[in-house]
Amino acid sequence: MTRAVGIFGQVMAEYVLTYMLGHEREVLPRLVSQVERKWDSRQGQSLAGRKVLIVGTGDIGQTVAQFLVPFGVELYGIASEAREQAPFVEVGALADLPRLVAEVDYVINLLPNTPNTHDLYDAALFKQFKPTGLFINVGRGVAVVDADLVEALKEGHLAGAVIDVCRQEPLPQRHPFWTAWGLLLTGHSSAPTSPTMMVNLFVENLRAYQAGEALRGEVDFNRGY
Repeated sequence: MTRAVGIFGQVMAEYVLTYMLGHEREVLPRLVSQVERKWDSRQGQSLAGRKVLIVGTGDIGQTVAQFLVPFGVELYGIASEAREQAPFVEVGALADLPRLVAEVDYVINLLPNTPNTHDLYDAALFKQFKPTGLFINVGRGVAVVDADLVEALKEGHLAGAVIDVCRQEPLPQRHPFWTAWGLLLTGHSSAPTSPTMMVNLFVENLRAYQAGEALRGEVDFNRGY
């Protein structure tokens, strides 16, 4: 069994960049100002010098990091175990997550769905965030305790959240995410699949399988992905 590696990195990086830049330039507040017919001359900020934590530094995480490098950010990562990995200043283990979220401006979750990643983002962790921090979840919905995120936003433990993935999709009509302050839903749209790239990957792996060679993205069942 193999997974689709190498085909989602760029579109995921573009998604992350969209909302990071939108956050710095305060795009949504400006839209509100326009609707209210208020002249909004606030000065936008820059990504230069911002600290970004990519939680999950695998195939997609590394591509996202490479796309962010030209913007002058400081990159930090979380992986299954601490290691040295370019272009990150530091890549820590999951145990380092509470320390690192307190130091960065952006937390980008890209973790897969494994027993170790369920309910990772809970009330205790959200309290460690910087009040100006933005949380972006493009990994799996099960990583987030929904009620804890809503409460953390309400209490000002972080500035906002961009949520692409949820525990239940489509999201139920009565779910609190719909009306949560500072939360933007994007309907699991972060990484559209390119049929051409998917077919090419399948054909490449089929040829490798027939030749008895290593497959790209072969699933490690012990790790869960």
